[in-house]
Amino acid sequence: MSASGNHKPILQVEDLAVAYGHIEAVKGISLTLNEGEITALVGANGAGKSTSLLAISGLVKAQRGRVLFNGEDLVQMSPHRIVESGVVQVAEGRATLTTLTVEENLALGAYTRRDKDGVARDLEWVYSLFPVLKNRAAGLAGNLSGGEQQMLAIGRALMAKPKVLLLDEPSMGLAPLIIQEIFRIVQEINRTGMTVLLVEQNVRQALRIAQHGYVLETGKIVLQDTGANLLGNPKVVEAYLGG
Repeated sequence: MSASGNHKPILQVEDLAVAYGHIEAVKGISLTLNEGEITALVGANGAGKSTSLLAISGLVKAQRGRVLFNGEDLVQMSPHRIVESGVVQVAEGRATLTTLTVEENLALGAYTRRDKDGVARDLEWVYSLFPVLKNRAAGLAGNLSGGEQQMLAIGRALMAKPKVLLLDEPSMGLAPLIIQEIFRIVQEINRTGMTVLLVEQNVRQALRIAQHGYVLETGKIVLQDTGANLLGNPKVVEAYLGG
């Protein structure tokens, strides 16, 4: 992976704020995703990480601020237009459609696309990333394990052909071996040139694979640096890595 600085910004969040009633959950954050990099947004439970992603995706309304993707402000767009423009989120909790087959779930990911050949190629790519999904293609998604459902959720997002992939807590509730596998696949996806914003409670794992990281505390960004520098930062170690 090339060093930070060679990469141009693809998505910029400027002074983004989100409130639930009178409670401001996200208090004017700014962050930049560089094209082709993994950026981690880490912090404790309730820091506002998921809310930040939902606002970028248009699934919750921002109170103020802008989300510029290739110069266009996503804050004014509907969620499905945001997906069509190339920013696709894998929701926390996987949200697979359990009564449909694995292959039907993946096909749904491509619903905005008209390029049949490209869709077929991407399906093969997803199956190469997740061989278990190929083996279970005709089976119901509801019969998959938690880890397999997480793989399906990521695969379905990839079928939308994102330019920026937003991952919300992909390791949540999974066994350690499966977590290793999910992080390895995120790196493999990134190696194809895809930009990734990774929201994670698993701070060590996230910063280990991220070129850049932001630490969120109670709705505000308190630290930002390279992933490697944050891993070695005494404040991060003390607060999140069991100093």
